[in-house]
Amino acid sequence: MKAISTILALALGAAASGTALANDTMAVLGAGGLVFTRTDQITMASEDLYISPERVEVKYTYRNTGDTPVTSIVAFPMPKIGGPVESMAAVPDEQSDNFMGFSVVQDGEEINPNLQQRVLVQGIDFTDEVKAQGVPLQPLSAKTREAIAALDQNVIEDWRVKGLIVDINYGSDKPDYAPVWQLDSVYWWETTFPAGEKVEVEHSYRPSVGGTTGMVFLYEGKTTDQIDDYRKRYCLDDDFLKTAMKLEKSQNYDTGLYYFEQWLSYILMTGNNWFGPIEDFHLTVDKLNPNFIISFCGEGVRKTGPTTFEMHAKDFSPAKDLDILMLVSSKEWNPGQP
Repeated sequence: MKAISTILALALGAAASGTALANDTMAVLGAGGLVFTRTDQITMASEDLYISPERVEVKYTYRNTGDTPVTSIVAFPMPKIGGPVESMAAVPDEQSDNFMGFSVVQDGEEINPNLQQRVLVQGIDFTDEVKAQGVPLQPLSAKTREAIAALDQNVIEDWRVKGLIVDINYGSDKPDYAPVWQLDSVYWWETTFPAGEKVEVEHSYRPSVGGTTGMVFLYEGKTTDQIDDYRKRYCLDDDFLKTAMKLEKSQNYDTGLYYFEQWLSYILMTGNNWFGPIEDFHLTVDKLNPNFIISFCGEGVRKTGPTTFEMHAKDFSPAKDLDILMLVSSKEWNPGQP
């Protein structure tokens, strides 16, 4: 894989006063494409993938290469959410079961997919137990916290022992119990692929955007122990590192000027579940802001606009998932955006 990095001159002068954020990190949830049980008939004729910090849109063309129709389940696995409080990742909509705003259209008609959810603690399924108490399964929802607070004390103690909840006001006279189970969600629907014909499927969702308020791979002009992982994951090149060092040196916390990372991930490897390689693969990465610095791995990537980069590949078999790194200025960041 070759790196694609944009090295831009940022306007670093006259910055308004501000306060630096704490050095916290928010994880990123990796979502990806549709999953289908492996078959020797259904091939992915094309995949057109657009990814930005605000939206992921994917258009597929599937073709049944056999002489008989195939009816099967197509699924979109959502990233697992929840778990220990300190490790919870960025979630676009914490109050909804459809926390990434997933939608799907097949051959021009919108599909209302089924949703399967499981409540897991250390791999143990407690779904039925949580449902029996009338508690919502979404662990990040305010309604879930409210329902837990209303439970009988015996149930609360039982759930605490099982690791379903923890008291986040530990030591206080008034406990505050938060759910710490993982929610495993899968959208799925049944579809038929007619013999010798194509099926068009489009789906979209709002991605999880992770990040940190500093540069993990760089400290005081020197690379950190994270650099090897960053080179592998994001294909950082020397020009990207030189620019990052200049940006770090230009930081001024007294004026509120600093730089931090944002991360996007897309699980490309699900494309290998279909028969044969992806015949025609097209990727568009849009950083949305021309002043953001970006790096990701890809072959033959071209800059096609102020914020967009594109890649085309024939007979594409993904060898790794897509991870995107952006360096963002505190003066460019809009808190109302991902």
